[in-house]
Amino acid sequence: MVFKVKVSKLYPALLSLCAGLIFSTGLHAQVVPLDRVAAIVDNDVVMASQLDQRMQELQRQLRERGTQLPPDDVLRQQVLDRLVVESIQLQMGERAGIRIDDATLNQTMEQLAQRNNVTTEQFRAALERDGISYDQAREQIRREMIINRVRQRRVAERIQVSDQEVRNFLDSEMGRLETAEEYRLAMIVLPIPESASPDEVRAIGETANDIYQELNAGADFTNLAVARSRGDTALEGGELGWRRSAQLPGPFASAVAALDTGEVTQPLRSPAGFHILKLLETRGGEGQMVEEFDVRHILIKPSEIRTEEEAAQLIQRIYERIRNGESFATLASAFSEDPGSALNGGSLDWVMPDSMVPEFREVMTEISENTVSAPFQSEFGWHILEVQGRRNVDMTSEMREQQAMSLLRNRKYEQELQTWLLEIRDEAYVEIKI
Repeated sequence: MVFKVKVSKLYPALLSLCAGLIFSTGLHAQVVPLDRVAAIVDNDVVMASQLDQRMQELQRQLRERGTQLPPDDVLRQQVLDRLVVESIQLQMGERAGIRIDDATLNQTMEQLAQRNNVTTEQFRAALERDGISYDQAREQIRREMIINRVRQRRVAERIQVSDQEVRNFLDSEMGRLETAEEYRLAMIVLPIPESASPDEVRAIGETANDIYQELNAGADFTNLAVARSRGDTALEGGELGWRRSAQLPGPFASAVAALDTGEVTQPLRSPAGFHILKLLETRGGEGQMVEEFDVRHILIKPSEIRTEEEAAQLIQRIYERIRNGESFATLASAFSEDPGSALNGGSLDWVMPDSMVPEFREVMTEISENTVSAPFQSEFGWHILEVQGRRNVDMTSEMREQQAMSLLRNRKYEQELQTWLLEIRDEAYVEIKI
């Protein structure tokens, strides 16, 4: 079992020498610096040791996937760019008061082990065999959870979908195809800086065309994505995962629909830059049934008078009371801070997974029926949920509207995320030291 994880930041101390311990032979101890600064990023630094360790881990992962390694200087620049953007987002999270406590982190590590069908101890041993300490893995997962929450808050708040957009979408050909086949895609991105001149835009376009010609001549897409792409998933070979046609910008969807598996699009222009997409797999498109969940939950929110730790302690006490036999509905009515469901004993009625935030959706789809979940955290606070039933239903107008809203938000999120990452990188003070 191979677990992909990035290596966390280390802060090594410098050794101090005592002048009174110099040997009488005249030999003097030489001070050897243990680390140095690779980049200054606003109020943070990226250390050379951090860069080297992330490089080593990434090289190992690429070799295991059989991916040809780009030159060290190219890969080092890619990794340093990613570390810089990570640092910016982590500092934003710190300023916003986003914290991942040990209880939440431990629960996440347990869930990662469960997804790999191993115990926590087996998971720890597998990491050690891959040369990754469990503590390093925990801290990197903590960093990634903070970054995900920063993105959810900062990018999601920039996205607006109107009722008219939903109606227009459902009336469009794209809306009629929303339940059609899905595509597993990879993408190479060449961003265009906001201040780029026409000549610079033209040069980036020519570079995109050169990459497209290399791909048509047989070059490996994954290798080129790692070496040349500046997208958020470049170091994963440009892998985007599964996307419905409706989740892609119009020109992208049309171009992908015309591909056979394994083919690539010509360079596509968007406000964020030039994109080349590769179709890896297709699936679905036959059914019109949607799985729904009859779910109820209890929500406890941190506030000005309740810290996140106090919220975690309160939800844990409620969870123990339910396990000891008290009524879920009664406790939801008394404690839940979701006004839309508290008066109904925490019931959300029947919901579709796509309408819920990722953390809620993940627990809801994995838990057994009539089992109360352990407390978990989302951007809204701390939850306990219980799935009371599952069913497959034909798509109604209301479901179609919910799905259209979710798809439109996801489509805007992908575009807005790339624009936002460029903006925060441009606005940050970054000084490369090596």
